Amino acid sequence: MKAVFHHRFGSLDVLEMRDIDPPTPGPGEVLVRVRAAGVNPGDRHAIRGVPYAARLMGYGLTAPKQPVPGQDLAGDVEAVGANVTRFEPGDKVFGWARGTFAEYATAPEDALEPVPGHLTFEQAAAVPTAGFAALQAVRDVGGVKPGNSVLIIGASGGVGTLAVQVATALGATVTGVASTRNLELVRSTGADHVIDYTTDDPTESTDRYDQVIDLAGSTSLRTASGVLAPQGTYVVVGGPKPDSITGMGRFASALLLSPLLRRRLRPLFSRPNHDDLTTLRELVDTGKVLPVIDATYDLHGAADALRYVEVGHSRGKVVITI
Repeated sequence: MKAVFHHRFGSLDVLEMRDIDPPTPGPGEVLVRVRAAGVNPGDRHAIRGVPYAARLMGYGLTAPKQPVPGQDLAGDVEAVGANVTRFEPGDKVFGWARGTFAEYATAPEDALEPVPGHLTFEQAAAVPTAGFAALQAVRDVGGVKPGNSVLIIGASGGVGTLAVQVATALGATVTGVASTRNLELVRSTGADHVIDYTTDDPTESTDRYDQVIDLAGSTSLRTASGVLAPQGTYVVVGGPKPDSITGMGRFASALLLSPLLRRRLRPLFSRPNHDDLTTLRELVDTGKVLPVIDATYDLHGAADALRYVEVGHSRGKVVITI
């Protein structure tokens, strides 16, 4: 099979296209013919091997343990391993795996769900990683409830467009922060109000919010948390520095500052899990959430797709079609 491959950590120049043997599904695993793969900032970090502590926790110390990048996929079931009961060859599935920038990838059965009938493979591949972050930031860490007022900073990106829709589905009044060119996009995802950060600074407003979901990380926590209502929660999603040892500086600051500022500052440590993938599928099935696709690339353009995501100005998700 054809796959994007990197034998060492480094810049995107280390990526190459190779013909390698397809994986074989083990017990409880599914072999998927990948039709589309979502592109995430974490894919770029894994290629570079940063933050450096992640090399000890799974990237590989001196060389990548997983030389094929990518973790989100949508495609057709090609074969199933022993004890798989939920899927059979020909089923259309989406979810998370390892090495999805390739024609085939294997995934545990519980890492997959059926593709909602009205979604394309590209749209389905855009859901998992960004959807986990949006759902867990809004529902779990933020604790958004019906009637809450929610400010989402970075509302036009891959996670932001989904976070707006999740918060709206939970019955919140949502204000999205984005640049001028993205205001209409944010409105189209369901935001009740929008703020153009190129002309207005939400931290200087007298408005107060029950939850702030910060996907940008461009403002100091001390300043930005001032927009919280009493007993509000500020969720730190974006802004870690991947080139540092742990990449967790902003997250640690949130935990340290929270008692000093007498405000709830909470970092998001997003994790994939089957229950949340099921919830995301249900939200998509009912029309409450629809992923936004900014750009698609073919497998040979994987490096260009990663560069585009790295710049940080994508409107929704970037996807590789295979």
